[in-house]
Amino acid sequence: MSESLKLTGSVLIACNCDWGCPCNFNAPPSRGHCSGGWIWMIESGHVAGLDVSGLGVALYASWPGAIHEGGGRAVCFVDERADESQRAALTGLLRGAGGGPWGIFINTYQLAAPEPARFEVHIDPYAGRAIVGSSVELELQPIRNPVTNAEVHPEVVLPEGLILKRGSLAASRVFRVRGVLEYDHSGQYAACGRFDYAA
Repeated sequence: MSESLKLTGSVLIACNCDWGCPCNFNAPPSRGHCSGGWIWMIESGHVAGLDVSGLGVALYASWPGAIHEGGGRAVCFVDERADESQRAALTGLLRGAGGGPWGIFINTYQLAAPEPARFEVHIDPYAGRAIVGSSVELELQPIRNPVTNAEVHPEVVLPEGLILKRGSLAASRVFRVRGVLEYDHSGQYAACGRFDYAA
C-alpha cells in the first residue's frame, strides 16, 4: 500500500522559551506557557497522492500551559502558489487529516481557517529568515557566549522528535506574529532542521 503522506524539507522553529526550549526534552516551557510555531518548506513530497513539492505551510499557536495540556489557539498559512487542489490537500494536512505532527497537535488547539500567504523564506541554520504574508516575521541569529560574546553553534539530536530528529539551535533576532494571534518573542528560542514525514 502506498503512503498517503510523504514529505521532506526544512523547518524553521521559534517560540517564547529560553534557548534550547525545554519542550524538546519533555520538560515544561520556560515561562509556564507556550507561544510559537513552525514554517515548513516542502522540498519534495505528496499528500494523498497529490504533489506539493516546493510549497510552504506555517502554523503558530498560543497555549496557556504546556502544549500537551491543550487549550490553545492557532492560526495557519498555506503558500499562495498552491493551486486549488494543493491548497485543499495542505489545508487537510494542517487540520490533522494526513497524520504527521499536525495529526497530534490538532488535539491541543482551536485552529482558525487557513490563510493563503506569500512565503519569503531563506533556510540557514543560524541566519535563516522568513516573512509569511503580513502576519509572521522571523530572523535567526547565532547564540552568543555570555562571557566572551563569541558565537556558539549548538545542535540537538532528538531520535523520538516529532518535528525534527536533528536541529541547529539559534536565537531569534526577530520573531513577531500579528493578526488573530499577536506576540513578539524576539531574542528567544529558534531552530532550524530537516524534516522527513511519512504516514
